[in-house]
Amino acid sequence: MDFPASFALIAPELLLTSAGLVLLLVSAWGGDKLARLVAVLAVTALFGAGFMLVPGLHFGVDGPDTLAFGSLMKIDSFALFAKALIYLSAIACLIMAPAFFDSEAAGREKGMRAEYSVLILFAVLGMSIMVSAADFMTLYLGLELNSLAAYVLASILRQDQRSAEAGLKYFVLGALASGILLYGMSLLYGFTGGTDFVSVRAGLEGEMSTGQLFGLIFVLSGLAFKIAAVPFHMWTPDVYEGAPTPVTAFFSTAPKVAAVALTTRVVFEVFGGQVEAWQQIVMFMALASIVFGALGAIGQENLKRLLAYSSINNVGFILLGLAVGIPEGASAMLVYLFIYIAMSLGSFAALLMLRGEDGKLYETFGDISGLAVTRPAIAWGLLFLMFSLAGIPPLLGFYGKFVVFQATVEAGLVAFAAIAIAASVIGAFYYIKFVKVMFFDEPAGVVTGKSGAAHWVLLGLTAAIVSPLGYLLTPSLTDLADKAAASLFLVP
Repeated sequence: MDFPASFALIAPELLLTSAGLVLLLVSAWGGDKLARLVAVLAVTALFGAGFMLVPGLHFGVDGPDTLAFGSLMKIDSFALFAKALIYLSAIACLIMAPAFFDSEAAGREKGMRAEYSVLILFAVLGMSIMVSAADFMTLYLGLELNSLAAYVLASILRQDQRSAEAGLKYFVLGALASGILLYGMSLLYGFTGGTDFVSVRAGLEGEMSTGQLFGLIFVLSGLAFKIAAVPFHMWTPDVYEGAPTPVTAFFSTAPKVAAVALTTRVVFEVFGGQVEAWQQIVMFMALASIVFGALGAIGQENLKRLLAYSSINNVGFILLGLAVGIPEGASAMLVYLFIYIAMSLGSFAALLMLRGEDGKLYETFGDISGLAVTRPAIAWGLLFLMFSLAGIPPLLGFYGKFVVFQATVEAGLVAFAAIAIAASVIGAFYYIKFVKVMFFDEPAGVVTGKSGAAHWVLLGLTAAIVSPLGYLLTPSLTDLADKAAASLFLVP
């Protein structure tokens, strides 16, 4: 085992670990009065870790040289692509957090908490390990590191009943999902004799036994909880609504990328030789998520709860690319994931701008009634984002759905694609409802407060990305996604 080479491969993780430990001590000694400094240093560490990814992303890295610590981790092009999205999402969520915690929405715990940024760093570290896992032990280590930080983040407003309830629900259901995943891993170990992905894949060659099939089902079930795919979505609306809005924005982006990337790696690198065994399961989760996410959002009045169902709906479209089972599908899935992250970050940034003069945050349809009259810039930004989420051309959200549907049709799953396209029309209803309420209803006049510069920058940047200008990014984005997807299929 070449330790110097292994440490070089995990340089971003080492940086995040060091930064997290140092900032933890700074937070303990300095308290909340250093919270903004801790946040700035956390963002700097994430930028530094992201900068380390650039050479590998540009040139592509694959093969045996990407394995670290005796094949426990695999730092290939796919892992680098996922890490880049995770780091960018975490940076955006750290930038948008201070204004929320300094507002009246934070209640009796008004003010930025120093440990918030530290928890984000450790959660991101867990996600980095997840997407680079090449062994079920590494997978579980990264997953739990991320989950433990996420449980605390959801309930970080200790005096807020909704936040405490969100954290408890997330913890109980997350523990259940972890148990299911761990049981599935133990079954696969028992029936294949190994925990590394290569050994398990070799042990699954040929006709699967009943025990191996149950192991596959349990592992996919545990991972489905982490990506909030139907029928393991039940925690999402309650946790999204109850958690502080910056935490909700974080949950809908970075952990979603990590969980989707981990699921994709496990499906292709571990179960890749048993396509018939997992493809039907993924197809069901994809279609069920699209339909349930669309129907469940129709009657929602709380905007955060609606975006939770939107997240479930979008997971369905992401899983379409996974269900195809070929490099083109995986590439389309990664393209869609990038576009979804931009749309989700912009949507939550806009929600954080819906505040009154006293700093109170508003989050229902009644509150944004006539928003185009009182705050036209926010209304137009939301219009771009909602139309993009609905997949209306020429916005970039349309391109994301197009490449996924194209890969599905080219793989011969025409009926599957037709059902998904028909279901996507249902989802357009509640996105267009945003526009109807903001532009055609009588003004409620409650959103009158000023928004911070960070929120304006995030809203403007994400609106520009999803606008037709975003198509300028597609050649580079497609090239990176193709390299990342190709690395998944180089299994020895």
